[in-house]
Parts: sequence; structure tokens; C-alpha cells
Amino acid sequence: MSAPSMTKIIMERPWLKRWMKPLSEWYANAAGYRKIGLRVDDLIPEESDVVMLALKRLPPKEAYDRVFRLRRAFQCSLSHQLLPKDQQTKPEEDYLYLTPIIKEIEQENRERGDLEAMVVKNKKKSKA
Repeated sequence: MSAPSMTKIIMERPWLKRWMKPLSEWYANAAGYRKIGLRVDDLIPEESDVVMLALKRLPPKEAYDRVFRLRRAFQCSLSHQLLPKDQQTKPEEDYLYLTPIIKEIEQENRERGDLEAMVVKNKKKSKA
């Protein structure tokens, strides 16, 4: 799931953030997923074990809402229509709800790997 990201670099530099913000808003609108009622995290493929575990950890209401959004988007896609403006996802409603859980699971997996790879050595008792 983790891919190289320039987000931290951009957010640390105010001038770069001011320059990139309109570009990112334009891109999100041009992508078209908001016009069929999806959020950005709805676009994450469910093929990896980490994402599947993150979906299981979602609160029931959020999981239900996600399935509803995906089904509605699929129906829009089949009928080649966009949702009415009042039902489209607004930019303030398009927040990350799955990505924080995915990052938490990846951190747990890294920590588990580090702990499993740890070698414990006993101290040898010195003869006095």
C-alpha cells in the first residue's frame, strides 16, 4: 500500500503548498469519482490482506456507508449517468477514513516483523 509520497515535503513548505493546492483540487475534480458519490479511500483496491483487515476494522456505520457508495457508483456507471449535484461528494466530505487504519496495520506488521526477527542472547555468567 505504501507508495512514495511528496506530501510531507509539500506540507512543510508554505509556498509549495499554496502552489500545489489548486492543482490538487483540480485533479480531484477531474478524476470524476466525486461525481458518482465516491470518496478517495473508496478507490483503494481490496486485493491486499492489509486492506481487507482495515475494512474489517471499520466501524459498522462507515462500512455500511462504503458499501452503499460503491453500489450507487456501480449503478451510475452501468447507466452512464452522474449523480445530481446535491448527491455528489463535496470536497469537505471527501476525507481519508481507511488510510489511517491501513497505516496503523502496516506499522503493526513492521513492528511484528522486527520483534520476530529479534535475537535474544543470554548473558554468560562470569566466574568470580
